[in-house]
Amino acid sequence: MSRLILLNKPYGVLCQFSADGSDKPTLANYVNVAEVYPAGRLDTDSEGLLLLTDDGRLQARIADPKFKLPKTYLVQVEGEPDAAALEALRRGVQLKDGLTRPAEAELVAPPALWPRNPPVRFRKTVPDTWIRLTIREGRNRQVRRMTAAVGHPTLRLVRWSVGDWTLEGLAPGEWREVDL
Repeated sequence: MSRLILLNKPYGVLCQFSADGSDKPTLANYVNVAEVYPAGRLDTDSEGLLLLTDDGRLQARIADPKFKLPKTYLVQVEGEPDAAALEALRRGVQLKDGLTRPAEAELVAPPALWPRNPPVRFRKTVPDTWIRLTIREGRNRQVRRMTAAVGHPTLRLVRWSVGDWTLEGLAPGEWREVDL
């Protein structure tokens, strides 16, 4: 029987089980389960839902963009995106590696999230805004590059869900196994 683990990956944690000479914490600091591997990745400076499995086919189905599994992010951006910036995200944004697939993008109220350590830098003269962004592909640092391309650099990035799996009820560093 396949295993699937939902982990709320904290900020600053490498998305691998071995440190490879780095002094940063790894998944091994949080999940003590043998033979599970990440299905997809989250950058060290991103937080949120990471799926771990021992099933290679499930791992491919979750991570491979050809299956178009939606991934929803809560993104704190610099500035206040207008309707044109949101529409650009919805249509697809031209990046150096090509046009992104259309995304779902909407402004949201600041979510009730855990404090980040270290905190996001605060600037009195530059407002920040939260966006809920859902994409169906997974290029390297894609969400950050998309928000920057529309003039609103990402300050904080939290993956909230992958498909039907969510972070609901998981504090940073906590995990739970789910039935498939």
